[in-house]
Amino acid sequence: MAQVLSIMKTETIMEKTTLQKRSAAIIRRNRKKAYLFLLPNFLGFFVFTLIPVITALVYSLTDYDGNNRMNFVGLKNFLQLFSDSSFVFSLQNTLIYTIVTVPLIILLSLLVSVLMNNGVKGAPIYRAIMLFPHIASIVAVTVVWQFLYNAKSGPINQILQTFGVDNPPAWLSNQKTALIAVMIMIVWKGIGYYMIIYLAGLRGIPADQYEAATVDGANAWEKLRYVTIPNLRPVTFYATIMCIINSFQVFTPIYVMTKGGPGRATSVLVLKIYEDAFVNYKFGYASAEAMILFLLILIVTLIQFYHNKKMEA
Repeated sequence: MAQVLSIMKTETIMEKTTLQKRSAAIIRRNRKKAYLFLLPNFLGFFVFTLIPVITALVYSLTDYDGNNRMNFVGLKNFLQLFSDSSFVFSLQNTLIYTIVTVPLIILLSLLVSVLMNNGVKGAPIYRAIMLFPHIASIVAVTVVWQFLYNAKSGPINQILQTFGVDNPPAWLSNQKTALIAVMIMIVWKGIGYYMIIYLAGLRGIPADQYEAATVDGANAWEKLRYVTIPNLRPVTFYATIMCIINSFQVFTPIYVMTKGGPGRATSVLVLKIYEDAFVNYKFGYASAEAMILFLLILIVTLIQFYHNKKMEA
């Protein structure tokens, strides 16, 4: 009897060992498959992101202009930046642009998504209308808004004149209104994308939380404040990070609509980098500007992560 039990125990151990080996083999095989699927993404990141960033960092420490011999200049480019009035002005415009557009896009996207989620009649049609500016070509959208802002024949000024405004602003030709005009267009274009993100977040909020709030006598504003917004904190965190990064990197709308003018009223950092690199051929100096932009985005992103972690604690 003891011998039989010993044999059975041995067989059980062997079966377990066999199963463990099979399980380990399956894990290794699946891991290899996962790496194969991830490989194109890693290669793309390495070739199109990591190498260019390292190259830009190296160039930022040189006087490279694309033609002459590249000389190492250390931190000269970085020290020169903050005495460069055009760089400082572009940085200021970028910060103003970000501070104004990001809160407006996030707030309006949230409000629109809440309205769409509350069973508004024809909501699918409205969602499609709101999303269309995002999926449309940025160049095409910018050209349309350029026409809308036309000082003489633009529909916006014609409407203002019908309401008694005798001297409507020359939106894109006036240094005081040019950046505002661009920001209005960007906010209008960005709402649809973040609305979809918020709608996805709203669908994930448990209905019983709203039912409990109703039982407690909460009105619509209190439900939004104490139920909707807290549950959407991860969505808001993601949307804010993406919106800030996009605002720091804005280029196409400003280049097409104003080319940084009038004067330098709408000049932003990416436009300044483009001009220094591909117009003035100061690749080393432009790379230093790009490194400053990278650091700004990194710092703001880290602050957002810290704030979000503190709110969750």
